[in-house]
Amino acid sequence: MTWSLVFTDAYDRRASRWLKRHPDLRQQYLKTLQLLEANPFHPSLRLHALSGRLAGVHSVSINLSYRITLELLIQDERIIPVNVGDHDAVYG
Repeated sequence: MTWSLVFTDAYDRRASRWLKRHPDLRQQYLKTLQLLEANPFHPSLRLHALSGRLAGVHSVSINLSYRITLELLIQDERIIPVNVGDHDAVYG
């Protein structure tokens, strides 16, 4: 199964701001995106569905502190990143 990442303008702006604040995490972030596109169910991503007001959104880990929230459209094999940041930023 081939997955495709679909970036919105809003996500691109969020990611750009996050990367400016965390330039040391650029390689980890890019590696996470590559792995997400290759296999979103890879155990190291720790993919999980969110609940409550974020129901329908999933989360993957960049590292222990930072996450990417995303929409995972299984039928269309598309992944749409929504937000990137620490726990409070992406879940708050």
